Amino acid sequence: MSSQHQSFQAEVRQLLEIVIHSLYTDKDIFVRELVSNASDALEKLKVTQLTEKDLFQADREAQIEITTNEEARTLTIRDSGIGMTREELVKNLGTIAHSGTKAFLKNLQEKGSQSGGLIGQFGVGFYSVFMVAERVEVFTHSWRNDSPGLCWSSDGQEGYEITEAEADRGAKIVIYLKEEHANFAKEYAVKDLITRYSNFTSFPILLNGERVNKVDAIWLKDKKDCTQEEYEEFYRFIGKAWDKPRFTMHFTSDAPLDIHALLFLPEENPERFGFGSTQPGVALYCKRVMIDPNPEGLLPEWLRFLRGVIDSADLPLNISRESMQDSALVKKLGTVVTKRLLKFLEKQAIDDPEAYRSFYLAFSRYLKEGLVSSHEHRESLASLLRFESSLEDEGTLSSFDDYIARMKEGQKEIYYLAGSARSVIESGPYIEAFKARGIEVAYFTEPVDTFLFDSLSEFKEKKFIRADQADIELEDTTQEGESLSEAETSALSTWWTEVLEGSIKEVKSGKRLVGSPVVALVPEDSPNAQMRSMMKAMGQEVPAITPVLEINTRHPLVKKLSALREQNPEVAGLVARQLSDQALLSAGLVEHPQELAIRMNAILEKLLWFLDFRLFRISLAK
Repeated sequence: MSSQHQSFQAEVRQLLEIVIHSLYTDKDIFVRELVSNASDALEKLKVTQLTEKDLFQADREAQIEITTNEEARTLTIRDSGIGMTREELVKNLGTIAHSGTKAFLKNLQEKGSQSGGLIGQFGVGFYSVFMVAERVEVFTHSWRNDSPGLCWSSDGQEGYEITEAEADRGAKIVIYLKEEHANFAKEYAVKDLITRYSNFTSFPILLNGERVNKVDAIWLKDKKDCTQEEYEEFYRFIGKAWDKPRFTMHFTSDAPLDIHALLFLPEENPERFGFGSTQPGVALYCKRVMIDPNPEGLLPEWLRFLRGVIDSADLPLNISRESMQDSALVKKLGTVVTKRLLKFLEKQAIDDPEAYRSFYLAFSRYLKEGLVSSHEHRESLASLLRFESSLEDEGTLSSFDDYIARMKEGQKEIYYLAGSARSVIESGPYIEAFKARGIEVAYFTEPVDTFLFDSLSEFKEKKFIRADQADIELEDTTQEGESLSEAETSALSTWWTEVLEGSIKEVKSGKRLVGSPVVALVPEDSPNAQMRSMMKAMGQEVPAITPVLEINTRHPLVKKLSALREQNPEVAGLVARQLSDQALLSAGLVEHPQELAIRMNAILEKLLWFLDFRLFRISLAK
């Protein structure tokens, strides 16, 4: 049989040095590269069969066979694809012209780096085998009947040899492993790599006679051809989960990018149960081959609860298929998928409100996190928020669109309050003025809600206003009870302001209060009670706030205080401070709440002394 020995060109030797020592992060990449090459060869044969009928071994089954031999320390990868002629062997595995090696090396030299981002070609990917091999043999026979069987062999050092040999159609790569890489001759190690990287190859992969890739790449199928059972099985496989997906989003797009995506929203949110931050679970594929199980920067961090696959044939890959060459393209891909997901959730909220409600209760914190961190998706995320409100029964959730639909004529603001619970908000003084006028107030009761409205100033041209702010103008409304006169009100306000000694900006009468005597109002840009509490817990400096104290001049306590300040200034001062501190406590502005208890004791002592004195006088009269 004829034999041909050739030396590698200088550039090829240089490339081998780079590949073996510095290009690839993980040496196990070579298995993915060779399986991908085998799949490409089978795909090329399918195309060739459309026009060519005279094929060598035409009845061979299209599949990839992998054999491990621990004793001989070999790994063999065989395909029944298109095969190679002698000329194709030289072009693909030995020279610069076909493999793209020259352009790759030029790029490395220009960048002064050995980890450039060129698109990998067949020959370049093949060279990764020399990271682990001391010698490689490639047995091949072209699809052409008149071509001989050939064996290409090399130690990856100086050159290669091509010899005529018996070979089936396709290519059989026999890898003689270096001693330190003998692990790749173990079945379990190779099975793990195939499952991780090449599980969705479109042709059967047999490892030592047993098929490994049993799960179909259903994201490439039309969704009308997929059953719920298939989706559930795939979700459990890709998400390593045991439950069922809450929602399944399956979509295909060819513009602006070629995208096949299958995303699952899980049933449960483990972060709610204290299991720590969820790790992202959407893998990136290119034509069925996994590029990255956790691609950084593809989807925003707040979508880390998703599970599934995104496959795009438009991705330019670097030589090792380990990272994306064009980060702007990856960002664009992530933006497109994120927008589609948000539209999907909007549709779910309309089509099945109860199912969406259940999802929202479990995963709302992610949407809120996204609203704070992703400016480009803010409007869409705001439309997905849900909350209880003053016009709806407890437990009923509304959207901002619902709120706008219920707005009073002429109302241009969305009023809201944040608190630890609905009961806490409704027991405070801030809500009563709005209830009296039939104006809806949205309730936000989660800790993260404190940060929402720093990022969200308006929704559909309706400005958000915190209902405890000092500068809110409300229309007049009829209230029961006689008010203090204007002169009495002015005198009481002046006296009360002096009693509080600059701890407040002013005391004034207002329209807000119905059943409460006094309320503390804060400036628009000041942090609310929850925010102040969180800032303290994190050791941050809390800005000083000088609130406005608004009094209800119809309330019996206020009217009695007005009279008491002249009759008994000492007791009146105690009551004024107690009422103001109770208002400040509701606003989260009391630094030392124990002082309220001390002052209340003093008030009760005065009260009991007064009652004892009254009883003494009554007994004398008798």
